Amino acid sequence: MMRFELYSEEIDNRAAYITGNFNSWNPKDDRYRLTQLDPNKYFIEIDDQILPDMIEFKFTKGGWENVELDKYGNITPNRKASKSEGKTSGIVEKWRLNWGPFKDEYFPIVEIISEEFYIPQLERYRKVWALLPYDYYISNKSYPVLYLQDAQNLFNEGSGYGNWEIDKKLSILAEYGRGDVIVIAIEHGSEERIKEYIFDNDNVANGSEGKKYIRFIADTLKPFIDENYRTKRDRDNTGIGGSSLGALISIYSGFLYPEVYSKLLIFSPSLWVEPNNNFPLMNFRVPFKTKIYLYGGGQEGSKMVKRIHIFEEYLKRWEKKNLFDFEFRTNINPEGTHSEFYWSQEFPRAIEWLFYDNRENPVEVKPQQKSIKN
Repeated sequence: MMRFELYSEEIDNRAAYITGNFNSWNPKDDRYRLTQLDPNKYFIEIDDQILPDMIEFKFTKGGWENVELDKYGNITPNRKASKSEGKTSGIVEKWRLNWGPFKDEYFPIVEIISEEFYIPQLERYRKVWALLPYDYYISNKSYPVLYLQDAQNLFNEGSGYGNWEIDKKLSILAEYGRGDVIVIAIEHGSEERIKEYIFDNDNVANGSEGKKYIRFIADTLKPFIDENYRTKRDRDNTGIGGSSLGALISIYSGFLYPEVYSKLLIFSPSLWVEPNNNFPLMNFRVPFKTKIYLYGGGQEGSKMVKRIHIFEEYLKRWEKKNLFDFEFRTNINPEGTHSEFYWSQEFPRAIEWLFYDNRENPVEVKPQQKSIKN
């Protein structure tokens, strides 16, 4: 048996875990939960047969959003130990909490594109923001773009439901070297929201306008963004997403405009509107490869997780018919409710998988800065 000992400078009552190259870097694996000896001390013993000769690992409090940090709040390099030693000890000085702390120098540049961006398809106006990488104006790079619904709930502190804190999450991604993405945030239409996010179901929306809304993003907003910002315009670098009804209309956008979008960020989708998954699909001779990140919470009602799994099965069926070439990842949080807090936690994981295609363990980077924004 190999014994791992942990001393935590920071008293934290959350359970501690070890993760590494022996469990596919799963940060909350109950098989690798540490035993707590006192408020600061933990240990675990792992069978030698499971471990590689050279072990790489980290300690977490149950997720990458709650991983170990140094005393300045910086990312720490992977720990390393040889199995032949039989025992290793480590000290953790701080723990992340929902991806924090956040650093000023990596925060995105938030610009209001227009207080009243005209939507010709609906003959109304909407506020639209751009969140640009922190170094946008001192670089000459072009960037992929993600279009997100419900801007009021994405980063504005005044939202009555809380928010995803995507500005803070984008700063964390930038610190990891994963922040080269422009996010376009589109305000929802308040009393018009349900109609705009329902594609074609007048029983639900009393006059659905989703067909016109998704045309607005693809035919009007995207060309404007591509004209005015340094974007990578091709489908491989364009995504769309949202939560709840915003996720539902994003599914329609991806399926009806596969030549525009290759990445769908789908959080807690309102699939009850389409219980039979009757989404219109474009049938192309050469299927477009489309990445879909699906997330749902186990506490969102009895049918949320079930509907997501049924939707997965439909994706697989459509793929077999050569309608689409899907690559999807599904993450279910048993504790998750239908709320911005849990979508906020999931956002960095979705961005990393959709746009960077790396394994889930954090990329190795050298700590750079010491300033912290709480």
